[in-house]
Order: sequence, then C-alpha cells, then structure tokens
Amino acid sequence: MKLVFVYLSLACVCISGVTSVSHVPVLLWSSESSVWASAPALNGGHVASSDELHSLLQEVVSRKGSIVIFLQDTLSMDDITYYSTVSGSENPLYNVQDIMDSSPASLVLPAVDWKTIRNLHGYLKSQADWNLISVDMLNEPLLHLDYTKPNLITINLQSIPRSSQIYAAYTFSENDKHIKKVTQILQDSGVNFTAIYTALKPSKVAKSFDMVQKQGRQLLATDLTVPYPPFNVTNGSDTCILIYATQFVVTANDTQVFDLTNVTFIARSANTSRSECSDFNTTLSLVYSNPGNGLTSLEVRFVMSNMFYTGSARNWFNIDSILIIPNEDILRNASFQTTYSSAPAEYSFHCQQVGTSSLYAETFVPANSEANNWRIYIAEFQIQGFNINKNLFSYASDCSSFFTPAIWMGLVSGIILLWILAYGIFMIMQLTTNDKFDDPKGPALSVPQGD
Repeated sequence: MKLVFVYLSLACVCISGVTSVSHVPVLLWSSESSVWASAPALNGGHVASSDELHSLLQEVVSRKGSIVIFLQDTLSMDDITYYSTVSGSENPLYNVQDIMDSSPASLVLPAVDWKTIRNLHGYLKSQADWNLISVDMLNEPLLHLDYTKPNLITINLQSIPRSSQIYAAYTFSENDKHIKKVTQILQDSGVNFTAIYTALKPSKVAKSFDMVQKQGRQLLATDLTVPYPPFNVTNGSDTCILIYATQFVVTANDTQVFDLTNVTFIARSANTSRSECSDFNTTLSLVYSNPGNGLTSLEVRFVMSNMFYTGSARNWFNIDSILIIPNEDILRNASFQTTYSSAPAEYSFHCQQVGTSSLYAETFVPANSEANNWRIYIAEFQIQGFNINKNLFSYASDCSSFFTPAIWMGLVSGIILLWILAYGIFMIMQLTTNDKFDDPKGPALSVPQGD
C-alpha cells in the first residue's frame, strides 16, 4: 500500500483533464482484510458515481461493522498530492498515509461526485439500525460506542483556510492528528470498523472553457463576472454599505483560524443588526454565531467616516479602525488602525490584499494589546460606506500607488546602468593619440627626469 499516494499523484494528472472540478477524493481503510477483495479496478480520470460508491459500502454494511466518516469542508487530489510529497513526520498527512499503508484493507477513489458525499450520511443511515454518533472537531469526549449494534460515527473536521498555505498545512496537520486519534481508539476497542476520509465539496471552483482569464486590476465597478455579489447592508429600503472579498480570514493566537468567507458572502448568515449608517459616520458590524474554536460569537466591525478636507476641497471617506470582539466582550476587543484606507466620498475603496502583515499594500496596525493576539487577512477587498447608487460599487480608488516597489527597482536599476553607460562613453571620448612618435632613424627621445 505504499504506492497508494504515488497512484494518487498519477491519477491527479488524468483527472485534471475533466472539464470542471466537481469531484472529491475518498480514502477508505478497514480493519477487515477481505472487505474489498472484489473491488473493480480504477481507471484514471473516471469519476465514481453514487451507485459505485454505495456498492463498495454495501459490503461493509452487510458485515455489520461500524463506519466512521471523517468529513472535511473541502478536499482535492491536489491537496493529497502536494502534501504527500513532504517526507517524514513533517508531512501534514503523515498519519493518514501511515494508516493507509498499515491497515489490513485500504482503497482510494481519486474522484467521486461531490453530491454523492453530501447524501452519504443519509444513505448509510437508511441501510441499518445504527448507533448514531456525531462529533464536531473533537470538542466532546470520544466515543460512546455501542457494542451491541454497529456505530455510524461522523467526525466533522476543521475547515481548511485556503487563504494561506501555512494555515492550510497547519489545519491539515491538526485534522490528521484527529484522524489518528479516532482510529487508534477504534482499534483499541476491538470493534470491526471502516473509515472514510473525504469532503463535502472540492477545493477548486469549477471552470468552463468559455471563461477567459483576465489579468491586471479588476474592480467590481466594471462589468466582470465574480463568484458572488457583494455583501450589502440596508438602511430601510436603501443600501448604505457594500463589502466584497474573495478571502476573509481571522486568526487568534496563531492557531485558531476563522475562515469567514463562505458564511459572509455565500451563506450570507452574518448578523448586521448592529451596523449604523449616516452621512458622516458608518459602522459595518458583522456578527458570527458559534464560529468554532470555543467561541460563542465573533464580531468584526469596520468603522468609517466621511469628512471634508480643505486641502483637496472635497469630502473623503476613511476606514478609521477595525475591531474584533470575541464572545460579545467589548472589554477584550482587538482594535486596529489603518495606514492609508481612504478614497473620495463618491468612490469605493479597493485593495488587492489587506491585513495585519506589513507585506500587504494596506496594513492594519494594532492599537491595543489585545490586537497583538489576532491576525487579519482579506483578499480582493472592496468596501463603500457612503453615496451608494443602485446597490452597486462606485468607481474604485485603489490602494496601490503609482510607484510600486517593482517600478522603483526598475527605475533605480535603469539609472545605474545609464550612469555606467554614460561614464564609459565619457571615458572613450577622453582618449587622445600621442603628439610625438619615436623616429628609429633619428636620435632617441629623451625624457628628462627631475628629482
């Protein structure tokens, strides 16, 4: 079974030719050696249907063994291929790979229709009289096994933050440890079991061939296709705040990761009742209930103001501060100040990357001691808190200055090369020929030497 992850790498190449990414990998292992003895051979590029997966699991159900489902939010062949290339215990999926190699029986389905996984629990539940167990991120004592009938266990693993490879690798490693822990408990209990490691949806967005890749600066004020519309806050019947991002991640103490992208812009379940709108001061309040990692609530506030500046003779709106309030404890709020976030009052503000890192074009600077424990990352950030018409962003004022570091490097390098060229030309122009030559037929030239 040590060739399993090599096979995954080869299968990934075949499956990448499929028109759209609509499948997830499924890894299975069992304590019974003959459970998949008659499993059909897998062809590269084949996407297993629900009937094919159900037929494989039917043998497990008929033996009345327990089933544990390790369910992640997203997973793809690229994840497994990428992380399995790291050798030794530094591999974020080291335990999964070790379990697959050492189990009496294991099976890899490189591609299964992701809609099948969504209905997997319901299908299995209808096939037998189970002792149902559901555990979220192992926050409760594990496991209340029933030895008189089979157990159907669902382990909801941590969501993978896709905004950072470091955070993603860390979360994969934590999930890997949870899988090892549960597998070890089941092995020690002596029950026959089959484990399934998969995800609810693929980690890559499906793309069709008619989509044209666009490069350069792309703002929502233009007519571009975006994955989802901006999140809006209304004041009565009128929209008073618009916000958009492709990644919205908040991290506490460098370990507790809250990926707020889906819940904000796709599920749109963030509570905005505490938001305030006026002509001069606007506050966007996003409250998330039970975001995970032991918190009952998490609130993120964007405080904006609209002021007249005599120097430019016009109004400008500024993002004055960002606040993070855990568990509605205002005394423990983390406050951040912005460095440049401003735009004419009629415009929206856009920045490709904003957050607490100094590497981003717009940096959120900690304003109190609590803020040192939090990290913020927002990609393709665009916000407008004033003068919104027809529920659309106005023209965007971008945070990127005209003279970017790359432009400065090019200018400095060019000036140095021009100076070297000019110096060389100047030295060539200073070359002169001798005004006297030694005549071999005449007396030799003498050069008087003085003391």
